[in-house]
Amino acid sequence: MDEREKPGGPYEPNPETDVVLDAKGLRALAHPVRVQLVGLLRMYGPSTATLLAGRMGLTSGATSYHLRQLAAAGFVEEDMARGNARERWWRSVHRSTWFNDMELAEREPEAALMYMQSVLTAHSQRAHQALNELQTMPRAWRDVFDLSDWSLRLTPEEVASLQEELRSVIARYRREAPESAVAAPEGAQRVSLITHLLPELDVEAETATGSGPAETT
Repeated sequence: MDEREKPGGPYEPNPETDVVLDAKGLRALAHPVRVQLVGLLRMYGPSTATLLAGRMGLTSGATSYHLRQLAAAGFVEEDMARGNARERWWRSVHRSTWFNDMELAEREPEAALMYMQSVLTAHSQRAHQALNELQTMPRAWRDVFDLSDWSLRLTPEEVASLQEELRSVIARYRREAPESAVAAPEGAQRVSLITHLLPELDVEAETATGSGPAETT
């Protein structure tokens, strides 16, 4: 899925499969529908505007428009092996999106903010979808469903260290890709792991109330 990454950790962009956003790409993805379309094509494989519209609750005209904009920016392309004269199939060009240029974010503050808001919207929708399906999940998957948050007091250097440690742990596990389903053991399913490191600057500690770190599951 789309994420803002810091270079130098266990994860580095692969020029053969990943895209690093430039100004044009940032502006093209500064829309929640486009972020979701790219995410769906990466997650489920090639699809049509009509099928994507049904999944997203939009009209096929809306998804067609956004797919054409994404194609113009180089994020998706027609799947010529599947398409025909009546229906166009689309596929994602990349496996993941990287946004790690802070100078670009400063030059394009509005587009950068809209892109990150779009990513956050996609994260929220994915969490809501899983929650809505929780009661029908097999017990083994309900037992590992988790929504947690921790309040920490860290320096920027400690946050960077925490970020690198988390990525190191994630790197040890099987990353979702079209070929991973074949190599995965029986019973393996797609799992979304979403991390947020959210600085809360100039927030007064409520020491008078005696409240401790928030840990919610």
